[in-house]
Amino acid sequence: MPKDPHFKKVFQRIKAKKPRDLDMQFEKAHEQVFENLDCLTCGNCCKTTSPMWNETDIQRVAHLLKMKVAHFLDQYLIQDSDGDWVYPAAPCPFLTLEDNTCQIYEHRPKACREYPHTDRKNMLGIMNLTQKNAVICPGVAQIMEKLERIYN
Repeated sequence: MPKDPHFKKVFQRIKAKKPRDLDMQFEKAHEQVFENLDCLTCGNCCKTTSPMWNETDIQRVAHLLKMKVAHFLDQYLIQDSDGDWVYPAAPCPFLTLEDNTCQIYEHRPKACREYPHTDRKNMLGIMNLTQKNAVICPGVAQIMEKLERIYN
């Protein structure tokens, strides 16, 4: 029987147990997985999802591109139903599809810098996001395989 790529049972178990060592286990698994994973071989995050852009991100990248903020917003972003600034469609307009590199990598949004959000505090609070990211990011799927063995 193939593994559930969504790891539904693992997420349900973790949410029910609320393990005290969850952040530490995520951080440990994150370090192990991303030590051996080259994100440029995948790029799914940039191909399928949009980061939320905060005001600092918008100003920084608009300045980098020598654009007025209003023009940058008009050209690259829309406000979603929650009022967050996001791309209107995937893939990311700054992704180079041939090699999965980012044209603004050193200046990328905070959400991109922190993706896939598996090495932060209060992982229990973002389990729904982590479950979505396990389908998008092979690294998160590998982390969940490690956690599945721990919290089985």
